[in-house]
Amino acid sequence: MMNSRYSKFLTILLVIVIVAIIGLLGFWAYQVYQKYNINNDAEQAVEEFQHASGGKTDNTIDNATNPYNSVQSADSNQDNSGVKTYKGFVMAGTIEIPKTGCKYPILAEANKKTIEVAVAILYGPGLNRPGNTVIVGHNYRNGMFFSNNKKITNGDKIYITDLTGQKLTYIVYNTYETTAEDSDYMVRDTQGATEISLSTCTDYDSSRRIIIWAKAES
Repeated sequence: MMNSRYSKFLTILLVIVIVAIIGLLGFWAYQVYQKYNINNDAEQAVEEFQHASGGKTDNTIDNATNPYNSVQSADSNQDNSGVKTYKGFVMAGTIEIPKTGCKYPILAEANKKTIEVAVAILYGPGLNRPGNTVIVGHNYRNGMFFSNNKKITNGDKIYITDLTGQKLTYIVYNTYETTAEDSDYMVRDTQGATEISLSTCTDYDSSRRIIIWAKAES
């Protein structure tokens, strides 16, 4: 009798383990599939955007034609003429970080929905404009968006393409962690230099942020 009960217990336990393994494999497969689809769509959108906008690759900022002349923050009125969309949201440009393999559209406004599909502008004068433009992205711990920003170090390059097709090279010069409440980096004075700040959560604590400062090459 005891052997029979023990055998049934082992059978039930085995079934539970098998179901759990299948569930984990299914979840992992879904994550891989989701990441592949999002990254594939994003890379295609980046290439199409750059091709349509002309893809100027010099670092001379054209103040006359840049449509972000009057942009002060992500909530300001923007001239969106000629802007493409991605997943139904207005694109402001694209970002490429060779160090991490990041290649995504930059959406014009950061909110709950936009940062679920790409990275987005949270604050600043606009892409490739003098001042500090803040770009935020999720850390999903699976390689998407800004998940690998922790690997970025001083001297690494970031490429930003704006609505005019101008592609500027930014050099990282400061990386650090801070609290979610810290906004000093957003309003920092760049002394007229064209800079960006990237912000994402840390791996271990969603209440802390990894901040990266980068300056456009002159």
